[in-house]
This record gives sequence, structure tokens and C-alpha cells, in this order.
Amino acid sequence: MPIRTVKGLDVRPTTDRTKETLFNILAPWIPGCSFLDLYAGSGAIGIEALSRGARRAVFVEQSRRVQELIRENLTFTKLIDRATIVKGDVNAVLRTLEGKGKFDVIFMDPPFDHGLEKETLRILTECDLLEEDGIIVVEASPKTDFSYLADMGYSKVKERVYGMSQHIFLKMADRA
Repeated sequence: MPIRTVKGLDVRPTTDRTKETLFNILAPWIPGCSFLDLYAGSGAIGIEALSRGARRAVFVEQSRRVQELIRENLTFTKLIDRATIVKGDVNAVLRTLEGKGKFDVIFMDPPFDHGLEKETLRILTECDLLEEDGIIVVEASPKTDFSYLADMGYSKVKERVYGMSQHIFLKMADRA
């Protein structure tokens, strides 16, 4: 189903081909999972997870305008009953989610080339939000430096480069 996006804001919809590759890799985690979509944009990734059998998805987005778009897309796809939309700064919201359930898949797609991945990943090491066998996926520019991952306690499981973007698949090192 085609979903709407907001024109003119810093929202980069993930291409269909990239999304298909992403979900082929995530296939073992998706059925029945709890999915956290950080920097959710249009909500396309979390909506795709729900459409492929995720039990629930939490969408975190700072822009009220984009948050309303996510709600419209969830209503259009008839997936709103399994979704929660949280408005706010991702790093602040992560701390409020602690103790309210864990996630099997945490996906983040922050604005490229602002260094937001590093701070969000650091906070995720402090908050107990990832299930024991869970996975974190970061969508970023191919030039993003991830040399700090091991020092933070992450183990890179897989990496896919798609031209103008890449997906880094991570586990907590002590769980890898």
C-alpha cells in the first residue's frame, strides 16, 4: 500500500528495494516481535514490520506534522490498533520507555551526517530496552563513522550499503 510522506522536511523515505532487502534480513525477528521505530519519519519501516507480523510497533518522531502523517498512514493501512506514536526527542523518549517493555527490533533512521546515531546508541546501552536476542538496525550515510561500536559494547552482525545509504545490524557484544 502506498503511504504518504511529508514534502520539504528532512524525511528521506527508504526506497522499496532497500526496504525489501532490510526485511529479508530481519525476517527471523519480525513475526510476533515488538518493534521500535526511532526517527520514524513517515512510519514506513514500522508499518512494514506490522504488515509482516510484528505484534506491536512504537514510533518515535519529534515533528508534530510528521507524527500526524504517521497516524494517517497507520489508519489507512488499518494497523493503528497495534501501534503507539510518541512525540519527542528520540534520546529523551528512550529514557521514558525504560521499564515499560523491551523490543526485539530497534530501527533508527536519524537525519544523515549529524552524528545522532552515536548518541542514540550510547543511550541504548544505558537503557534496558533490547530483548536478549534482539537486534538494532541503523540506517545512515555510507560515510558515517561507526569505529566506536566495539568500545560501546556493540557487535556488528551485518552491514549493507545501498548507494546513498547503509544499514548496520548490531547486537550487544555480550549477547552476540
